[in-house]
Amino acid sequence: MKLSKKFDRALVLVATCFLLVVFGCFITLGLKPTFAEGEERSVVTEDAKFVTIYDRGLKLTVRTTATTVAEALERAEVSINGGDKVEPALGSVIDVDNFYINIYRARPVIVKDGVNEKYLMTASYEALNIAKEAGVTIYDDDVMELVPNHNFLESGVAAIYKVTRNGGRTLTVEEEIPFDEEMVKDYNLAPGTSEVRQYGEVGTKKMAYNVLYIDGMETKRELISEEVVREPVVRIVAVGASQIEQRPLTVSMGRNRYTVTLADGRVVERQETYYDLPMSGVMRFCGSGDYSVRSDGAKVDADGYVLVAADLSRYPRCSIVATSLGPGRVYDTGAFVFTNPEQFDLATDWTNHDGR
Repeated sequence: MKLSKKFDRALVLVATCFLLVVFGCFITLGLKPTFAEGEERSVVTEDAKFVTIYDRGLKLTVRTTATTVAEALERAEVSINGGDKVEPALGSVIDVDNFYINIYRARPVIVKDGVNEKYLMTASYEALNIAKEAGVTIYDDDVMELVPNHNFLESGVAAIYKVTRNGGRTLTVEEEIPFDEEMVKDYNLAPGTSEVRQYGEVGTKKMAYNVLYIDGMETKRELISEEVVREPVVRIVAVGASQIEQRPLTVSMGRNRYTVTLADGRVVERQETYYDLPMSGVMRFCGSGDYSVRSDGAKVDADGYVLVAADLSRYPRCSIVATSLGPGRVYDTGAFVFTNPEQFDLATDWTNHDGR
């Protein structure tokens, strides 16, 4: 009887332990996320941004780490066909949250100019832009209007633009103004590297011409007026520069002295001087063609390197060196190397001023 009771108690204890283990497993499983076999686990990183795409009346919003418009469209599986227009451009950088992309799909259009018809695929809805794409000149007194196509089923073209000529010969066109590029030195960037600090943008201007015709052919355009619509934006590129370029050699200075650390770790005291001689005789050594005179008077080769005379036993011909006037290339040598082997003599046009 006692054995039976002990057995019953042991059985109850085992069953209780089993239930506790099972219950613990359920709790543990309930706290952990589960994934179907082969299911992709996506993680939204901190730099992900919301991008909204508008395409033919449809709106698609995604959260993506794509850095450009082209990459965002590719990840969203939105294809772009020839003639389609994307704003901002495909190469534009996605640098803000809640970024918007508009897609204008190309469609077939006919431009009718008298008996001539031009067929094209265009994403534009502006009549003048469509005429320009079709190669049709629209003068100020002419009218270009959208007319219905009663033969749509046969032609497959819903949009027809008809040009009505009113004898005008004054032409106003919009032309681009190219942007300039400005190079700035950055002493925190490694020499030989560059970084775009401001992207350039073309400007636009309206040009009014009086067009002269002979026998129905345009022979001459006379400019009547010019109006700038949008000023161009300068492209600014930062170029890595050596610290020694903060104090460049000048005519009045004569000699420039500074401390420089070489690639092998040696720290040397360098002296720079300048000389003004024809350099054509030494240009053959490095195969870089002829030289020219830079705006600051330094003589440079076709690759833009300052022409340098140095101790050839330490700085072989054609080796690239750092100078206070920018990266240089060794072409020449001189007697100064016997007294100062670390001296550089920079070729300039500072004394003769003859451009060579």
